[in-house]
Amino acid sequence: MATVIAQPHFIFGVRTGVRNNIIFVDERTVVFPSGNNCVCYNTVQRSQRLIPGSEKSTDIHAMAISANRRYLAVSESGEKATITVLDLQHEQGRRRKVLTPGDMPVQEFVCMAFSPDSKYLIVQTGGPDWTLIFWLWEKQKILATVKTTNSTNPVSQVSFNPYNNMQICVSGTGVFKLFRYLEGALKPSNFSKVDSINFLCHAWMTAECVMAGTDTGRLLVFESGDLRREISMAVKAVQDQSDRQTEMKKIKDTDVDGGPDVPRITAIVSYSKGFACSFGPGTVCLFEKTGEDGYRKIREIKIPADPYCSELTPAESQVIDTMCVSPAEETLAISTDRGQLYSFNLSTVEVNKGEHFEFLSQSFHSKSITGLSICARKPLVATSSLDHSVRIWNYETRELELYKEFQEEAHSVALHPTGLFMLVGFSDKLRLMNLLIDDIRTFKEFTVRGCRECAFSHGGHMFAAVNGNVIHIYLLLSFENIINLKGHNGKIHSIEWSRDDSRLVSCGVDGAVYEWNIQTGKRESESVLKSCSYTGVAFSADCKTILAVGTDHTLKEIQDCQVLREVPGDGVAHTAVAVSHSGRVVFTGTSRGTIRAIKYPLPIQKEWLMYQAHCGPVTKMVITFDEQFLLSVAEDGCLLMWKIIDKEGRGLRSNRQIIHTEEILVTKSDLEEKNQNMLELKMRLEELQMENEFQLRLKDINYNEKIKELSDKFTQQIESLETTQQSMKMEMEKQGQEHQESSAEVTLSHSKQLSDLEVSYCQKLIVEHERYQDLQQKHERMQEDYEKQLTAAEESRIKALEEVTQLYEARLQEKSQHLAQCQEESQQRDRELREMIRQTEEDHEKMISNIQLKYERKLYIEQETNANLKGETVSVTQKVYTLQRHVNDKCTDIHKMKQERQRLMGLVRSLESDIEELKRQIAGHEKTNQDKDKTISNLKKKNQELEKLNFVLDFQLNDLKKETEPQQDDINEKIERIRQLEEDLVKMDERNTQLKFTISDLRLKLKTRDKEMQKETQKVKDLETHLQRLKSDLHNCVGFIQEPKKLKESVRAIYAHYVPQPDQMEMTTVNEDVCRAFIRQQDHLQRTVNSLKTRLVRSAEDHEQVYVKIMKENMTLITEINELRKELSLVRAQVKDYKAKLAAAKRSKKPRPKPEDGPKEEPKSEDTG
Repeated sequence: MATVIAQPHFIFGVRTGVRNNIIFVDERTVVFPSGNNCVCYNTVQRSQRLIPGSEKSTDIHAMAISANRRYLAVSESGEKATITVLDLQHEQGRRRKVLTPGDMPVQEFVCMAFSPDSKYLIVQTGGPDWTLIFWLWEKQKILATVKTTNSTNPVSQVSFNPYNNMQICVSGTGVFKLFRYLEGALKPSNFSKVDSINFLCHAWMTAECVMAGTDTGRLLVFESGDLRREISMAVKAVQDQSDRQTEMKKIKDTDVDGGPDVPRITAIVSYSKGFACSFGPGTVCLFEKTGEDGYRKIREIKIPADPYCSELTPAESQVIDTMCVSPAEETLAISTDRGQLYSFNLSTVEVNKGEHFEFLSQSFHSKSITGLSICARKPLVATSSLDHSVRIWNYETRELELYKEFQEEAHSVALHPTGLFMLVGFSDKLRLMNLLIDDIRTFKEFTVRGCRECAFSHGGHMFAAVNGNVIHIYLLLSFENIINLKGHNGKIHSIEWSRDDSRLVSCGVDGAVYEWNIQTGKRESESVLKSCSYTGVAFSADCKTILAVGTDHTLKEIQDCQVLREVPGDGVAHTAVAVSHSGRVVFTGTSRGTIRAIKYPLPIQKEWLMYQAHCGPVTKMVITFDEQFLLSVAEDGCLLMWKIIDKEGRGLRSNRQIIHTEEILVTKSDLEEKNQNMLELKMRLEELQMENEFQLRLKDINYNEKIKELSDKFTQQIESLETTQQSMKMEMEKQGQEHQESSAEVTLSHSKQLSDLEVSYCQKLIVEHERYQDLQQKHERMQEDYEKQLTAAEESRIKALEEVTQLYEARLQEKSQHLAQCQEESQQRDRELREMIRQTEEDHEKMISNIQLKYERKLYIEQETNANLKGETVSVTQKVYTLQRHVNDKCTDIHKMKQERQRLMGLVRSLESDIEELKRQIAGHEKTNQDKDKTISNLKKKNQELEKLNFVLDFQLNDLKKETEPQQDDINEKIERIRQLEEDLVKMDERNTQLKFTISDLRLKLKTRDKEMQKETQKVKDLETHLQRLKSDLHNCVGFIQEPKKLKESVRAIYAHYVPQPDQMEMTTVNEDVCRAFIRQQDHLQRTVNSLKTRLVRSAEDHEQVYVKIMKENMTLITEINELRKELSLVRAQVKDYKAKLAAAKRSKKPRPKPEDGPKEEPKSEDTG
């Protein structure tokens, strides 16, 4: 696969023909389709986030957003019609669900809408079935379907009732129906007969009211599915034109015909204050709600006229396709049939007569883009389109710099490397144009008709233009046609210059790829394939081979008239090709609008990365000179910018050093006009300032008089209020005395009432106490009765318990006697069994003793023989161990040497890279030094002239130099301190590297110890398996107890297999000692490693402290240097002021100029002022 990746960066253009193609996500973000992508555009930061379409999708038909602004549904068509639900809160727009209609034969989904709670999705399919599908989209479940219309009356819009999840509205040509989801089916509600009305849009105003717009410019109001009235767009003449009342009237179903020139209502949007609707091309009317049923027209907003548009296609004649309002209802956004986006601020209170929309981002192409070109000295891109316009874009700022519309279609475009000139090919002529600061003007025309391709040479001194099957080569300075390259039999589709401008490659419809020599005008190489019509050609990075694409679905690499390699296109035709300047990757555009990244040299197999880009065939592709961006255009009218990065996300490094300039072209007349305008405006400003000052003085006088009058009035009012306040105080004191007297009388009456109440309540308490004592005596009597009853009940219970216990004790005695008898019988049986077992055991012991005697004799003989053999094996094993130790030592030494070699190779590579970077820095410093030398020489000349003019300035400069010398000494001392600190840093780095090497050696030793430990654990596992096998063999041997021969043979086999030899026992003891020693060494090494780690941490902390100190000192030094620079700049400014004063003094001494020389000195006086 290709190591270079193309990441979508920014796109210019809007896709038309998509239902609901502009949607607000939040107050700052808008979503719209562009190419084969959905673009999330931030209107404040002017940034984009591109969500690519599905892999096999070819077209987007409709969009819808949920009520919570989180999910976006996109209707796509390809092999199958699908709906993709995207999660906009995810950074990359994660695909939440993909909905398919199942077995239904659906070609496309025309329109759709989310329910108010965002759980359901309603979708209208296209012809011929026109089925309405009701989806529970999170579970991908179709709840209901219904046929809404026939093939002759298409549906244009569906929507949910914002106040009811189960009610749906469907409108179209002769269709206006309401459906309700009940009992698992979509059932139609009341609807009126509107067969002859073509509904283009509708919107819900309330829970029962729907407003619909028609193609005859009528606004019809439906309530509960019945046509109630019409809102007339006729305006009454009133004094204030902004206040316009709309007439309400009842209409009949038959009265639906309109005039031929009546504007259409193509979009309606409702919001809290009312609704907005389009009224004809380029006009939007805002209506405000006045009552329960009334609406008042308050504003009329229009698309502004474009000064750069031609008279054939005025901007204000665009048809509005979609409208949407932001969540806070502050902005209104619209999209038009020419792929333009506009916005209007609804929060503005002032209502002007001529309110106009503004571009949401910038102006876009509305038709197929035919030409694409870049320049070397500026970050500019030029595009030409069939919409009669040529546009200049800036791919760094992502803005439209210039654009202009012409009377004819522009077929090709080419930018000069300087970015100041441009070639544009029209059907009748080829025009060379100047790119001015605010205009594109032609200054030379060439008689090259139908120029479909043109290109400047890399040096900019020549350009090539294609006329049919002939290539004309012109000189730019003399406009001389030096060579005509003839040889193609059909139209030429693509041309490209080599880097040294000595060769040119071309391809055409005739299946020929020719490489031309510009000096001789002859063909150097050719490749003809008549069955293929080539569409794109390009030189490789080294200009030794040619890459061409065409209709035969392959990418060809051609060299010396032969096709070296072919990459098949997997059944898709390539339409454009671009090669990176570094030669690492080749980009191709296809007829399906996708872009492929293929690594170079070309692979044999089908290996590429494919990206979803455009919704039409790619027409042109270009890579910028700094290899940062890939630019592609297509027939869908979109310009897509791709950022070229590697797999690690870094940009590609180019060998070219490209410096972008900021120079522009301005005509002398324009400059003079602007200067005159500036002078007039300055004069006007001074006049306005004088007038404002005079008016302010008058206003101050008037306001002072008014203040005096008001102060007099307020003093009088204050005096009157003070008198009233005193009278009120007197009244308050009188009322206070009266209240005190009344309160004293009330307290006396209350005290009497309290004493009476106390007496009455005491009597009542005595009566209640007597009642309480009577009730207590009754309670004691009742308690005694209940105690007697309880004692009687306990006695009866005890008697019953005694009787029951006697019965159960008798039963227990019987059962115990029966158990004793059973136990005696079982004991007798146990005795008999024990006697039988004892007899059998005695017999078996006798047999086993005899067998043991026999085998012990045989074992003694075999042990003697084994002892002799073990002595021999011990000597052999010792030799083997010594050899293994030597081998292991050599392997460890080899491993260490390899590691050291790798480490040294890494050091060598890093040092080589450092050397290369230092060389580059040295070269850059040399260049800067040369430039500085030149500037120094110029400054010396100027200083000599200044010394001749004035001696006083020399003394002042010397004084200033004396003042700055101690400051420079301080700077030098601080620089030396920085160097010392850098040396300390280098030493600390060397210590760290030494510690790292020691740690790496210890790690190697630990690895060897770990391997030995693994061997020992493996031996333990082998012994465990050995024991398990011995147990299983013994278990099998016990089965032969009754067969002595088999038992004897099995015991012999077990002894021979499992009995250890004495030399092996010695080896095990040796291995145990080795393991103990190994464990001790391992502990020692771990301790050393821990100590080294602590040392490392301490050294790192010390290093960080030193680094922080150095950084602080550097910061202080930098601040001091900046202060010194500021002082120097101030001194230089003073010197310039002194020079200017001297020059003015010398001019005053000279004789006055004649009146003829007067106007020449006017700009100087202006500059000094």
